[in-house]
Amino acid sequence: MSLHDYQRKRDFAHTREPAADARATGGERSIFVVQLHHASRRHYDFRLQIGDVLKSWAVPKGPSFDPKDKRLAVEVEDHPLAYAEFTGDIDEGYGKGHVDRFDHGVWSTRGDVEAQLRKGHLRFSLFGERLRGEWHLVRSHRKERQPAWFLIKSEDAFAAEVEADDLLDATMRESTRKAAGRSGGARTAAARAPSRRRAPPGARKVARAPLLKRIKATAQARAAAIEADFFEPELARLYAHPPAGEEWLHEVKWDGYRILATIHDGAVSLWSRNGLSWTERLPEIVQAIAAMGLDSARFDGELIALDTTGRSDFNALQKTLSGERNAPLVYMMFDCPALEGYDLAHARLDDRKALLAHLLKDRPAPLAYSTHTAGHGDEVFRMAAEQALEGIMCKRADSTYRAGRSDEWRKVKRLQSDEFVVLGYTPPSGSRTGFGSLLLGRPAADGKPGWMYAGRVGSGFSDDDLAHIADTIATGGKPQPPVAVSDVDPLLRGARWVSPKAVVEVFFRGLGGNHLLRQASFKGLRPDKSAADLRDSDQPPQEARMAAATDASSATVAISHPDRVIYPDDAITKQDVADYYQAVMDWFLPGVRDRPTSVMRCPDGINATCFFQKHAIAGLKRVSLVPLGEESGKQADYLVPRDAAAVMELVQFGALEFHPWGALAGDPDDADRLVFDLDPAPDVGWDQVVAAARLVRRKLDQLGLQSFLRTTGGKGLHVVLPLNPATAWSTAKPFAHAFASSLAQAHPTEFVAVAAKAQRKGRIFLDYLRNSRGATSVASYSLRSRPGAPVAVPIRWEELGKISGGDHYTLRNTPARLARLRRDPWEGIDTLKQDLQQVLDTLAAEADD
Repeated sequence: MSLHDYQRKRDFAHTREPAADARATGGERSIFVVQLHHASRRHYDFRLQIGDVLKSWAVPKGPSFDPKDKRLAVEVEDHPLAYAEFTGDIDEGYGKGHVDRFDHGVWSTRGDVEAQLRKGHLRFSLFGERLRGEWHLVRSHRKERQPAWFLIKSEDAFAAEVEADDLLDATMRESTRKAAGRSGGARTAAARAPSRRRAPPGARKVARAPLLKRIKATAQARAAAIEADFFEPELARLYAHPPAGEEWLHEVKWDGYRILATIHDGAVSLWSRNGLSWTERLPEIVQAIAAMGLDSARFDGELIALDTTGRSDFNALQKTLSGERNAPLVYMMFDCPALEGYDLAHARLDDRKALLAHLLKDRPAPLAYSTHTAGHGDEVFRMAAEQALEGIMCKRADSTYRAGRSDEWRKVKRLQSDEFVVLGYTPPSGSRTGFGSLLLGRPAADGKPGWMYAGRVGSGFSDDDLAHIADTIATGGKPQPPVAVSDVDPLLRGARWVSPKAVVEVFFRGLGGNHLLRQASFKGLRPDKSAADLRDSDQPPQEARMAAATDASSATVAISHPDRVIYPDDAITKQDVADYYQAVMDWFLPGVRDRPTSVMRCPDGINATCFFQKHAIAGLKRVSLVPLGEESGKQADYLVPRDAAAVMELVQFGALEFHPWGALAGDPDDADRLVFDLDPAPDVGWDQVVAAARLVRRKLDQLGLQSFLRTTGGKGLHVVLPLNPATAWSTAKPFAHAFASSLAQAHPTEFVAVAAKAQRKGRIFLDYLRNSRGATSVASYSLRSRPGAPVAVPIRWEELGKISGGDHYTLRNTPARLARLRRDPWEGIDTLKQDLQQVLDTLAAEADD
């Protein structure tokens, strides 16, 4: 977006409007503003902040709250953010007339704003003083001098037969009358109307009498004055398994920020878990709670951001609060320790939640009720894991609400994560800027003062994370460590140590030797928490000792020469490669486990000699060697990884790429996976590759065969066909050849089924040659030995249109993708019943008929 047209149309020597380079004031959230402009033709200017500009539309009649009204909105030039504050007269030139600010606030939308605008339909929510609820901007197909859209209200709790002119205050009505008088034109409806302002449509208020009756009937409810001050929240302890029994309530563990809300004399205040005011940062939450019409209350809940599927997304939450995105925020409420002059802290939790559910019934976004299931903890946790949720919260139904940690609230996490204080950082290597890894600490044992070194995290950072942390945390520092590290991590040469203030959250896979984090991956900064908060441990000492003992006994593989640069252009070291494979191990291992696997070894980096290895390597101790027959009639020992330690041993030996057979080592003569490799010629565009992959899928579907999709880390795609039961290579290979050849014959301008490069110009080689005994294809989540450290990544077919190429995913962004995934893109591939012989028999029978 550009402010060129805005600048070109104005003479800033004669207008009070802000120049294009003027800086906006206000918060960090994405804002909207609506201005009433008494120009030559009176209209409303509707503006949404997108990036660092206000995208603008002129709405002649103003917004209508009636969903049946389609209000013309003519797209005009983008305006600077500072224009949101502009009011007053434009004395001369373009836009001459008076400007009033009709409304302002924050706004949100699910999904990509630019993509919705390109498509011609932006669906969004407004949180202003007058304009609220969900709205639509839909592009008109009428040919106009300027792009025309329609502004339409959604059918929701804020819909009503109300016009923008109905909501004008006395000042705006007077401006309208004066403008009409100056123009000598017909007076508008707003100018003729009496100066009585209507209230903006809003959600219904809580019926007070029935609510008080419910409160008074609650056991242990005590009449008490509720103060507006911050109250200490109840905190949970971390447990490995959910408790048994019907007396436990199990909720989703939401992935966001803990937020406490107080209402005092109708005024709403929001607080972080450690008492920082968040009232100004979350105007839509304040507005929604105030709309209940309560006099006093205390609420407890979690602030989350919703992704396009309606799931909580911690990364989107952080980016929305910093103004980089504007995802919908929701206050997921799970407790109510005080309400309408009554202290409910001593009431049962299930009674408090029943009152909360009554309050929130049919309440519009952004407020929501966190439901629960009584009993069946193991089943609830299993369902949470299947949906890739962070975990569950387990609370005793009869528990009171009390400050601090107790065993009556427990959290059980699917993917282990925790908060750590940043003690320092390592310098960057190669072309990487800012820092290499963050050095983490945990509170010293047994309540002693100071910190213990917990390990480091060097993966999972986005480019924005790297830049921000380098500017704010990983800067300056001292060479002397504040903790003992000489016998813990001797690889901290050149580290800089900083004051322990910043808190980060990381994913990890337990603890290794010296109780250092294993497979750590950055999740996000925790500005809502301080270093002092970490001294209030959420894990029982006994479970901490058991977890440490279990993790410390796990087999580990020492990585030699960790600072050796493997991807020179990207400053990725051998340690970074090892950290990557550890971070993705749960996803990567199933694709190579128990399969003969060739590896691409690049011991000195991708710019030096790289070579394939499929047979025994001297010095291997953890990788299985399986003797398999070869075409020559001889037998050779093939590499077969069976666990994570075997994979990491191969990484230690310089392996970057992993290429498994389409068969298991125990049944090498029968294929359980076929792979069709779409390998485009250099002059073939990505759109053509996408279309070709979809065509391959359709043709397989017509045969009754379900396929799965994978990026290759190169220019193409893999269409993967699981076979269950496994099928003899003598059957599978001819089928793959025949399928590729028939598709090339039917679509000769798109495909070629021969490897000769001379015949591939403008076409895609549908490579079926990987489907024979001993042939391999790259494993899912394997790195590729190419600049950028691309990764072969399974994706859902629905995601194909959202990626930029076969090398879309890399070592840098793949762990973060996996942390966000709610379900496996290849879910069900191992259990899908797909009998190739049966399909071939059916085709043969149809041919005979």
